[in-house]
Amino acid sequence: MPDIRALQPSDRGQWEILWKGYLRFYRQHLSDAVTDATFARLVDERQAPYGLVAEREGTLLGFVHYLFHSSTWSLNDICYLEDLFVDPAARGGGVARALIHAVYAAADRVKAGSVYWMTQEFNADGRALYDTLAHRTSLIRYER
Repeated sequence: MPDIRALQPSDRGQWEILWKGYLRFYRQHLSDAVTDATFARLVDERQAPYGLVAEREGTLLGFVHYLFHSSTWSLNDICYLEDLFVDPAARGGGVARALIHAVYAAADRVKAGSVYWMTQEFNADGRALYDTLAHRTSLIRYER
């Protein structure tokens, strides 16, 4: 299993390669300014979102980004797992599962009411894993 640890400033190069792969997968294009700001927030322990990486022998295999927010449906904050990506060459080896479990552990430490995330309907491989780790809801997302 890979080591799961907090994202560090020295991870920028490897993280950015994974980040660009993640954006390609979800068919998104972000400016360099957004990527720069995102990374700066992720490595600043004083603010959300938070970033974790899976590492083996100095190589980043994947990342997860998450944050906590209040909710009208819970007395405790809830956890939103915003981004999850594993290098295609490392898939099938438990990396995504380990990253999700690390978010669960972070949520448990702060007694979060729940952990949730979204994915694209076309993400069949991801959804097959997610179905083993969480309950799929019937919610539909709207966006402006």
